[in-house]
Amino acid sequence: MDKIKVSIVGSTGYVGAELVHGFMSHPDVELLYLTSETFKGKKFSDIYPVMRGLCDIVLVSTEDVPYGTIGKESDLVITALPHGVSSAVVPKLLEAGCRVIDHSGDFRYKDIETYKKSYKLEHPHPELLAEAVYGLPELYRDDLKTTRLTANPGCYPTCSILALTPFLKEGLILKEGIIIDAVSGVTGAGRKEKLEYSYCELDESFKPYGVTGHRHSTEINEQLSFLAGDGSGKAVHAAFTPHLAPFRRGMLASIYCRPDGLFAEGIDSGKVRDVLAKYYENEDFVRILPEGVMPDVKNVAGSNFIDITGVYDEDTGLIKLFSAQDNLGKGAALQAVQAFNAMFSLPEGTGLSTLTRGV
Repeated sequence: MDKIKVSIVGSTGYVGAELVHGFMSHPDVELLYLTSETFKGKKFSDIYPVMRGLCDIVLVSTEDVPYGTIGKESDLVITALPHGVSSAVVPKLLEAGCRVIDHSGDFRYKDIETYKKSYKLEHPHPELLAEAVYGLPELYRDDLKTTRLTANPGCYPTCSILALTPFLKEGLILKEGIIIDAVSGVTGAGRKEKLEYSYCELDESFKPYGVTGHRHSTEINEQLSFLAGDGSGKAVHAAFTPHLAPFRRGMLASIYCRPDGLFAEGIDSGKVRDVLAKYYENEDFVRILPEGVMPDVKNVAGSNFIDITGVYDEDTGLIKLFSAQDNLGKGAALQAVQAFNAMFSLPEGTGLSTLTRGV
């Protein structure tokens, strides 16, 4: 079988580089174009020397190789571009005839007004929001098989949504009063030169940011509302607070919610874990942890796994859910590889099952 030609637009940022890492040894993929406006003419391995002899593809600028050419010659193009840029680029790629996985927030919403409010941007192609599929394979794998446009989820939304999905979908918790406290490693801020992300500023630091109006809050709430059976995407208003921690990669969410209905009667930690274990029993990349074991970002780094557990706190009447993932892995690039596999009817673990940090 001919290999599937994949190109990556914006390949030298952290997400782009992790995409190269994820696809490099995929048995069904040929990496075609890797673009970079900053490093055009250099080899990818010049920018990431760990890839010497593994990925020595010469980086090209989209001024020299236009989007139309990239789209025409590729089966799939993955865009790792800023919000507001993707919305102009993706339509050009689709018009050229390829399929697209986009990593910005430009196609993650169904409600255009929610997008405008969240990103403070006008969308040049709002008609594409209706056809874009939210790229969580655990929720939308059947839709991914036929879509030409996948909107790869945000890292915080992935970590939050997958922990809450079984409970909201089955009506086991109240839609009101959900609280999500989440922590990310510094790579979540992207590959940029800003004082607040320098080593001396971050070392021994731990702080909340974007404490109101964070753009991932609306993404989380729209998807949670869909799961709760509300097609308008307005039913859930979880309180979300992100935090920045001084490690490179990883993400941990602590989530608080209240049981509802019959589930609240005789509830204990075992029943909470049973809900998670049953719902995800056939999922390769969702690991429900044994009793007494808590998620740790160290144990998911470099992988596409998300580790989840839950307990019931009798003193407060709260269900406490905990989830950990690699923000560049299951939270971004490696999830895109999983979605790619679903889009091209390949086993979802292809090229992913051996990707871990190692000891």
